[in-house]
Amino acid sequence: MEKSPDPDLSPAASPGFGEDVDLEDVDVGRDVTLGEASHEEMTAADTSPVEDDDVATLVARLREGDVPARRRAALALAERADPGEDALDALAAAATGDDDDDVRQFAVEALGELGGERAREAALAAADDPDPWTRAEAYVALDHLDRAAYEDVLRSGLDDDHHAVRQTAAVSLFKHRGVDAADALLELADDPSSRVREWVAHMLGGVPGEHAADALATLAADDDDVVARTAERALDADTGAFRRQFRGAAAGGAPGDDPLNQPPDL
Repeated sequence: MEKSPDPDLSPAASPGFGEDVDLEDVDVGRDVTLGEASHEEMTAADTSPVEDDDVATLVARLREGDVPARRRAALALAERADPGEDALDALAAAATGDDDDDVRQFAVEALGELGGERAREAALAAADDPDPWTRAEAYVALDHLDRAAYEDVLRSGLDDDHHAVRQTAAVSLFKHRGVDAADALLELADDPSSRVREWVAHMLGGVPGEHAADALATLAADDDDVVARTAERALDADTGAFRRQFRGAAAGGAPGDDPLNQPPDL
C-alpha cells in the first residue's frame, strides 16, 4: 500500500470541504493510494473477521502473522477491555520494532486507546519514527494520553517535514492552549501544505484579534479553494463558542474522550 504526501487526495476528510458537511463526523486520517494492494491488505483495518478471537490468539497473530494479520490484530486488541500485560508487551514491541509501517502505526493507535505506561513509552518512541504516518499517530496518542504533559513533544511537531505531523501537532496545541497558541498558528498560516493552511484557517476561527483576522483575510484569498472557503467561514465564527466546542476533553472531559481531529461545525 503506497502512502502519498498529497494533502488533497482525500478532500472530504477536512474542515473546509462542502457546505453542509457535519464536521463532528469528520476524521482526518491518512492520505493513501491503493496501488497494487491485495484484498487482505485493503481490508486489514476491518477487525470483524477476528472479533471472536481471544486475546491470546490476537497476540500470536501480532507476533507471528503475515502483515495484514498483524495490522488487524493490533487494531483488534484496542477493542479488548484490559487485554493484559502480554498484549501490551506485544503492542509496544510492534509499535517500535515491526518492519511494516502500517503495523507500527496501528499498534501505536491501539496503545493510545488502551493507555498506560507502555503506551506512553511507545508513543514517545514512535514520535521519532521514520514513517510520517506513524509519527502522526504517535502525536494523536500523546494528545489522548496527556496533551498537557507532552506539550513540548507535541510542539516540536510543528517543525516536522511532513504535513500530517504538523497538522496534528497544531490541532493538539490549540486544544490545549487555545488563544495562547495563536502565535504558532499564525506562523503556520503560510505553510506549504494546503491541508495545514486549511486547518490553521479553521482554528483561527477561535482566535480573536486583528492579527488572526488579517491572517484569515489572506487565507480567504488562498489559491486553494478549500482553504479559502474555510477561512471565509472562520471569519464569521463566534470565537468564544468555537473554542468551547473545539477543546473537547481539555474543557473538562478525560483525555481520549474525543478524537483529536474532529472539529466542531462552524
